[in-house]
Amino acid sequence: MASQFYDPGVHHDARVKELFTRIASRYDLINDLQSFGLHRYWKRKLIAIARPSVNDRALDICCGTGDLALMLAGRGTTVVGLDFNEHMLQIAQNRKRAWQDSSNRLHLTAPQFVQGDALKLPFPDHSFDIVTIAYGLRNLSDTKTGLNEMRRVAKPAGRLLILDFGKPDNPIWRGLYFTYLKFFVPLLGWIFCGSSSAYAYILESLKHYPAQRGVAAQMQELGLVNVRIVNLLGGVMSINYGETRI
Repeated sequence: MASQFYDPGVHHDARVKELFTRIASRYDLINDLQSFGLHRYWKRKLIAIARPSVNDRALDICCGTGDLALMLAGRGTTVVGLDFNEHMLQIAQNRKRAWQDSSNRLHLTAPQFVQGDALKLPFPDHSFDIVTIAYGLRNLSDTKTGLNEMRRVAKPAGRLLILDFGKPDNPIWRGLYFTYLKFFVPLLGWIFCGSSSAYAYILESLKHYPAQRGVAAQMQELGLVNVRIVNLLGGVMSINYGETRI
């Protein structure tokens, strides 16, 4: 099934923004359903690899409803979450208020959420110790420009981490996984959002995405060091990791 929201041309950003406006209110629910709750484990895995501390400043790009930003803040890290969709950011702000009301977090600094473009980050060079993006790099019109912006705003020896859908090396496992994305995930979109096309977008965008191996190669081309891939569930999901030079 093709998706009306996937457009590799000049309307790419507008289509993606339209997509996330449509699904914002059900985004977290469908994430839980389509991943059987595993996305929470995968995000915790990214946090563990990032090794955040109270002395770090972190940027979460394409922050969506705020999952990673809130997790990072829970480690005592100073966090900025950035997204271009105001509807997703409004949910993140609501979640932040609930997070702040929790008594065991009164000593922590809540994330700051801002609206902005991942391809033109509104921050100076060398601003952050940690730069993350979860399920966002695949949605950018130019992945290498997005990675370069992540590199630009990272401090020397800064950690860059990307969590996203992957392409398993095993052809049988990849075929089963793509079949799941082709049929079951759009069905969830139809049931809970009234739009199968909104979730058919995942497979359509993944087909055009360089995935874990391509992203690792682009990170190396940009001069990042200690580049590695952490495959999850046989490569169905992956975390790309790299560091800026000292």
